Formats: sequence, structure tokens, C-alpha cells
Amino acid sequence: MNIVDNLAMSDYHENMTLLDSEIETLTPEACATLLMDTVPLVMRAIRGEMRSHRPSDLSVQQFRALMFVRRRPGASLAQVAEHVGLTPPSTSKMIDRLVARQLIDRQILADNRRRVTLNLTPLGESTLADAHAATRARLAELLAALPPDERAIVARAQRALQPVFTPDRAVEPGAAPR
Repeated sequence: MNIVDNLAMSDYHENMTLLDSEIETLTPEACATLLMDTVPLVMRAIRGEMRSHRPSDLSVQQFRALMFVRRRPGASLAQVAEHVGLTPPSTSKMIDRLVARQLIDRQILADNRRRVTLNLTPLGESTLADAHAATRARLAELLAALPPDERAIVARAQRALQPVFTPDRAVEPGAAPR
């Protein structure tokens, strides 16, 4: 049994450094533990950087709404409301403000006048692109501290994980990655 398998997640996170020989024999469960410990740290850093580079006159919820619509063009008001954690009426008012600022375009469907779809405008795209570029630059600064061989390991790990966690290409249990 692997050393990581014998430890509780909190014990591992606080007290464990894996040897190279132990990494080679990680079980899927131990690997999942490592992933669950590391990914939230990375995502917290990315979200924090993205938010720190948002325009100061955009609320965090407005910024989150823009990012959601960027990832899901044609999203509905209800989908945005669920994502940002607001009621539909509050989300509608927030979207009104983003439309007024020309960051989001709202379209009413011809075949269902009650259904609204949301898309970013070019200004909304450039607002997010600026925050994305600044975040990427900061992450590059952080990653520059890693030796080149460790950055290569990070890149290989990302390449291996992408097909496992891409929804339309997710690996079925017991199947080999595509």
C-alpha cells in the first residue's frame, strides 16, 4: 500500500512530501487526494488574480457574470443567476447594468419571447481579455520560479488531465483516455 493511502487528506496536506519513487506508484485514490489538495490552491490564485485585474467599477458578481457568459455564449438569465448566486430579479437588474455599459448583449428569442440569451459584446470580450492577459503574466512570474524540468512536468500533467476532465471527452471509469 502506498504511503499516501495511509494518511488522511489533512495529514497529507500538512505533513507530506512525496519521494520520486512514491510518485511512480501512486494509486488513483492517492492521485485524487493530491489533485483535490492542489487544484483549489491554483484556482484560488487564478480567481484572485482575475478579480484583482477587473475594472474597479465592476462588482465581483458582475465580473463573474461576464466570465460565465464568455464560457457559455447564449446563456440564459436563469443560468447566470444560478452561477452568481443571485435571484433571477437581482440578476436581471445586474444584467441591465452590464447591457447599459455595453459589456453584454441581450437577445430575446423570436420563437419564445420570454427566453433571453446573453452574449459578450466586443467591449465585454476586451475587458475580460485584459484581465486574462494580466493574470497570465502574473502566473508566468510565479511559474518562472520553477526549474524548466519542473515546468515541463506541470505541462505534461495538464496535457494528461485535460481529456480526463473535458466534459465532452471525459474518460469513462475503467476506459483508457482517448
